[in-house]
Order: sequence, then C-alpha cells, then structure tokens
Amino acid sequence: MKKRHLLSIALGAILILPAQAQQIDGFSNASGEKQRKTEAQFLKTVDFSRFKEHLTTITSEPHPAGSPANEKVKDYLVKTMKTAGWDVVVHPYDVYLSKTPGESLVEIITPIRKPLNQQEYVLSEDPYSSNPDLWKGWNAFSGSGDVTAEVVYANYGLKADFERLKELGIDVKGKIVLARYGGNFRGFKAKFAEEYGAIGLLIFTDPGDSGYAKGLVYPEGIYYNESSVQRGSLLTLDWTGDALTPFEPALPLDGKTKIKRLNPDEVGLHTIPVTPIPYGSAQEIIAQMKGKPVPSGWQGGLPYTYRLEGGKELRVRLKVQQDREYVRANNVVATLKGSTNPDEWIILGCHYDAWSFGSTDPNSGTSMLLSLTETLGNMAKEGFQPSRSIMIAHWDAEEHGVIGSTEWVEQFRDELSAKAVAYINLDAAVSGRNFGASASPTLKKIIMESAKEVAFPDSAKSVYEVWAGKKEEPSIGNLGGGSDHIAFYMHVGVPSLNGGTGGPTLYHTNYDNLHFYEKFADPTFQMGGTVEQLVGIMSLRLANADIIPYQVSRYAQDMALHFENAEKGIKAFDTAFTGFEKSKAANTAMKSSAEELDSKIASVLKTSQVDAKKLKAINKDLLGLEKSFIDPKGMYFGDWYRSLYASSDPFSGYASWVLPGIQYEIALKSTDRLAEWDERYSKAILDLKQKIDALIKKI
Repeated sequence: MKKRHLLSIALGAILILPAQAQQIDGFSNASGEKQRKTEAQFLKTVDFSRFKEHLTTITSEPHPAGSPANEKVKDYLVKTMKTAGWDVVVHPYDVYLSKTPGESLVEIITPIRKPLNQQEYVLSEDPYSSNPDLWKGWNAFSGSGDVTAEVVYANYGLKADFERLKELGIDVKGKIVLARYGGNFRGFKAKFAEEYGAIGLLIFTDPGDSGYAKGLVYPEGIYYNESSVQRGSLLTLDWTGDALTPFEPALPLDGKTKIKRLNPDEVGLHTIPVTPIPYGSAQEIIAQMKGKPVPSGWQGGLPYTYRLEGGKELRVRLKVQQDREYVRANNVVATLKGSTNPDEWIILGCHYDAWSFGSTDPNSGTSMLLSLTETLGNMAKEGFQPSRSIMIAHWDAEEHGVIGSTEWVEQFRDELSAKAVAYINLDAAVSGRNFGASASPTLKKIIMESAKEVAFPDSAKSVYEVWAGKKEEPSIGNLGGGSDHIAFYMHVGVPSLNGGTGGPTLYHTNYDNLHFYEKFADPTFQMGGTVEQLVGIMSLRLANADIIPYQVSRYAQDMALHFENAEKGIKAFDTAFTGFEKSKAANTAMKSSAEELDSKIASVLKTSQVDAKKLKAINKDLLGLEKSFIDPKGMYFGDWYRSLYASSDPFSGYASWVLPGIQYEIALKSTDRLAEWDERYSKAILDLKQKIDALIKKI
C-alpha cells in the first residue's frame, strides 16, 4: 500500500515536469511559477490512507436522512473539518419528507397466498448484511394505502409505455402496475401510473438490466442478486428541494424567520402506494401472469414470457403506510478563507445521507472531501492561504429529492449569484476506476487540464490519458438532474461540474457497503487519493488564478451544436420549420467576441502585469457571464428552473436538456412557442456578447 502511494507521488512529479514551461490558464508567468510550487506541495501532502479511514467510519452504519446514525455522521464531519483548521458552520432546515419506510407488505392473494420478500438476504460473506438497523426496500414519498387488485405490466413505466398500453386496449385503471427500473426517474413511474388510474405500483430491477443475465451476482459478482432492492425517492414536483417551500429555504420551524409553507395536500404529492421489490419477488408474480405477450422490447431477463396482464385469477395485495413529517436536515459547510479575494467562492460539495451504508453512493465522495479538507488544512498550518475562499459542503437529505443543497442555495441565492466562481459536485465521486465528468461550458477545459497533472494509479499514464483513451480529447457531458448541482446551475446560474470515478455499484441497495467497495469498487484504495489530487488541483487553480480561468469561447462552440441538434429534432415532426435564425446569428456574433476575450486574457497574462484593482473588476464581470442565461420567467414545465442553457429533463428526471425551453417543445411536438424561444435565446446570447465586449475593453 505504501509503495503504491510513493509510486503515485513519483509518477505525479514526473507527469507535471513537461507542463512547467506551459502557461497555466488564468495565471501570469510569475504567479504561474508560484502555482506550480503550490501544486507540487499539494500533491506530496495528500495522504492516500486517509480516504479509507474516513470511508470506514462514515459507512459503518446505515444512515438515512433524519436517523440518529446520520446525526453521528454529521458530528464526525464537523469534528474532522474543525480539527483540520477550517471554519465550520452547520445550517439547519426543517424539511417535509418520509422519515422512515413505515409499514409495507406485498403478497400474492390468489391463486395461492404467498408473502413476497422485500429485503436483501443476510450473506455469510458480507458481515454488513446482518446489521439489525437495515430497512426493507422502500420508496420515500409513496402514498399510503392497502389495495388488492389484478396486475398490469408496464415495461419501464415511461409515459410512452402507458400510452402503448392504451393503444393495445389494456386498461390500468383500478390495477396494480408492475414496472421495471430504468429509462426514467422512479417518481415519474408513480406519476404516470397514478395519472392512468392505477391504484398501486411495484418497481423492480430486472435481471436483464442488472442481474444474472449480465454476469455473476453479488456476493460472487457485481450485479443484483434475486434479493437486491433499489430504494429511492419518488418526489416529483415542478421544483427541486423541499416539497413545501419552493423558492424559499425551509428554515427551522422554531427559528426567528418564518417561512410560508404550502399545504401538503395541494402540492401534488403521490397518493397511491408504491414500493420496490427484488426481481426474485417480481418473478413470483410474472410466472403466474396469463395475458397477451408483451410487445417487442418489453421482455425482461426472467425465464418467463412477459405478459401485459396477470388475468382475473392473479390478485396481488400491496400495503404501504408511510407517514410524512418535518425532519431536521443539517448541511455542514466549511470555509478556508481567501487572502486577497475572500468574497469569491469555490464551492465543492457532496451529500452524506444514504439509503443504507452508502460506501459508493454517496460517501466515497464525502470521504474524499474530508481528506481534501485535511490536506489543505495541513498546508494552511504551514502558511498556505488560497487567494479566493474554498468552501467544502456536505449536504443532507439529497436522497429524498436533492433537498439540503437546494435549501442552502435558496437561502444564499443573492450571495451565490454575486460571489460563486464555481460549484463542483462530487456525489459518489470515488466509486470505481473510470474517470468522467459533466460540466457547464466554461469549466470543461480546466477539468481536462487538471487531469493532466495527476498520475493514474498502477500505470505510467496521467488521469487525462486514461480518461481520453484513444481519442484526442476525453468526452465531457452536459449536466442533467439527479444531484446537488441542480440548484446552483439551473436556478442561480453558477458554473458547475459533476465529476469523479465510476464503476460497479449495487445502487441504493443494502449491499452498498464497505465489503462490496473493498472487493469490487477499488480493492487497492488508491482512487480516493487520486481523485482528491485532481479535484484539489482544479480547486487551487480556480482559487489562485489572477483571472478566473473560464473558457468563454466554449459557450459558442457548444451552443452551435445544440441548436443544430434542436433544429433536427423539430424538423422530424415539422418539415416546414426554417430554424432558429436569430439565435444562431447571435451565437455567431458572440463566438467572435468570446474568442477575442480568451485570446486577450491569455496575451495580457503572458506579457504584462495587471493591477489588482483592474483584476478585481475583470473577475467580477466574469462572474456575471453565466447569469445571461438566467431568466426570471423560467421554463414552462416549472418556473423554478430559470436557466435557459440547461435543465434536467422533466420527463425522465435525470437526462440533460441543453436549451431546455426548446427541448420541451420538441418533447411535446409543438411549434406554438418556437418563435418566442428564438427571441428569448437570441436576447440572452446577445446579453452575453455585450458583457464579453465590455470585458474586452477593460483588459
């Protein structure tokens, strides 16, 4: 272990040598030389052993939001970061959610009475699987009810699947729907089932998607076994965060500031009972279904012909009694104050609540951030101080609907709009050995450049080289839904990035524990330190750069492609559509200005010194660029989503929608508002161009 660590450091030193003559984006020659020394010190200071120690402590018990065990994790975060020398603040909120699974039951009533399993098996190979505090599978924000009915199979429970059932003459009204995980957010499966008249919903992970049809199952392999249950929230509203306080933080009920809360009965929470089951239990139902065979593409991996209906003889009972209440959620935010620009913030975050132990999701990210806190804290004790403030945040109640981070963003919306340089999300950031990232356009280059400075464990390559593979440059995705970057990026307009290493994971099951992690995710425990090094380099560059190292020209490059794809999507159902001419013309004009700005910044930093007052003015203007895409009118699918540039897909909950206003029209196959969107987008792009032009004159 120690030899590998020393080798990693040595390789890291070798890897950065060729780059020393190259100017670092955002730095003058003089400050760049100082930054190289800081980065070399940082890489040497990272202690690879700390990641495993933190992960072992944090994931020793199941710790869902609101549980006493999660309170212990919160206390550990506070103590660790305070000991590291950071200024730590706990931000409490009282949020409305399902605190526990309550009571649930699934059983076949006829033709034979048979209770169905709802929890993972205890395995002799896995000491964590026998923990007495583990819960059954459950879906937070399920409705309550006790129903017995016939069964209809709805494939993945997509809107298109329910429409297909209707076309085939299959009525789900008054039935219990059986659907497999995948294709969309589980909350939409419940939403569509309820809309089409179902009285209950059972969701299972099919072995064709993750099970014996894919390979060896746990504990022998990485795939779901017949008892594995995917837990998860069903919360689906027109906003992200606490269900009762859209746009406002859910501050403590006993606090001085009173926040108006909506009536729970009026916000559209699910009313039908919903619960997940393992495919071993789903098999018991599917084996007895007697209806017509399913259409092409609907067959799963169980050894039976999948059928649309169970028939009148097959009746299933589903009972869920799940209470909702106000639960205290605590965000833990630590700050290493900047020396010259303390009111410019680089924010790194990961949630800490988990459905069970959370060794991959999320606490591999939590543990890495704790180690980073210690590394930077040790450097600070030796005299280091970043130019800008670095903040490390641990969010609560993410699993229930990205709640903790959203409430914090809503509380500090104005400050974030003025001060936040970037938000870097690191949810489950060390879950394997495959590095990847999604980012807003301005941050794509800096993550690639940072990856060049870090050695990939047990190889002679950098993380960048392994990430890129045989391609000239690695693929970087666009941000969608599903984690704590949402409010920062899609509500306030803070340039954001979501990254880390992925790999095998028993997602949201009770088997996501240290035994699984050590056997399958990263047996050498080298990736924690590696990701810490990469994230640290990126954070230090954002924190110390003379001029914030955004790649402004990437806006135009990416948008040109997205407008082209959007036009293709519209022409697929409206051949008369002529295109987004105003927006494309604006983007072409903005492209020229953005390229000039990138070039001028690089030239100025290379050839001369810029006085501190001028730098401050330039950086302030750079912070305002992304805000050109923030439109108070928001999206038609939910005005909380204010970014014209990016949103999560409101029909799947996860996918990335770039140019979301237009994507919504494509999803609806509507042309009614296309002219409006061409106007709104061209206006935003021209606003961005004007800001860029003003910046050019200042440099």
